[in-house]
Amino acid sequence: MSNEQIEAAVFRRLLSHLDDRKDVQNIDLMNLSGFCRNCLSKWYAQAAQEQGIAMDKEAAREIVYGMPYAEWKSRYQTEATPEQQQAFAEQDAASRR
Repeated sequence: MSNEQIEAAVFRRLLSHLDDRKDVQNIDLMNLSGFCRNCLSKWYAQAAQEQGIAMDKEAAREIVYGMPYAEWKSRYQTEATPEQQQAFAEQDAASRR
């Protein structure tokens, strides 16, 4: 098995894990790790384009979210709490220094 195959398997496992943890909001991921499902989608689309494959943000999001993004948002996304928003603002400010 090549490194690329292993990396692909790990990525699929990450997507499966995130799918199993729909309770974990993107803001939680951003506050803890500095990236979220939307970041993965953006990176996926960029990597596809680097390989000469046309892919827009929405197509990449559907791969990462396992469904259209609008559907995921309406089913699973909750309003961010003031505490989550504050932590995000603090992390964002720190990353801009």
